[in-house]
Amino acid sequence: MAERDRDEQGRAKNARPRDALGRPLPREAAAEYVEEPDPQSEDEALDRGIEHFNNGRFFQAHEMWEFAWHPSPEPDRDFWQGITQVAVGFTHFQRGNVNGAITLLDRGAAKLEKYGKVHKTLPVAEIASAARAAQHEIERSGTEASPVPPEIRRV
Repeated sequence: MAERDRDEQGRAKNARPRDALGRPLPREAAAEYVEEPDPQSEDEALDRGIEHFNNGRFFQAHEMWEFAWHPSPEPDRDFWQGITQVAVGFTHFQRGNVNGAITLLDRGAAKLEKYGKVHKTLPVAEIASAARAAQHEIERSGTEASPVPPEIRRV
């Protein structure tokens, strides 16, 4: 079995180039997605993720928010996981994976719903509601669905 690619901290990384939706391409292919430098703070991760999300780059948003999720202690861990899962749900839909989209939108909304109306200056109740609406649209129409992602903004 081949050795896994790892970063400087020893975390598993895929050194293969990726397409715009984050899927690995053959090693000799030209990358459509280029990894960004790690954010230097939670606020930077949040803001960069919001920019990606609002521009339909859900895989890139997930990458930014995942940076904050993994080291985050409770009570914020579920917030970061929830918002990341919403982004991954939309990524799955972009990739044509209806079941993955439904599952991740559901999980993400459930995590965000624990935080009331606003958490970390985000309208989490609105984000969760929009994720649920997108989930139901995908459940009804499958790959023909036109789910509307929320526009995320700080309040």
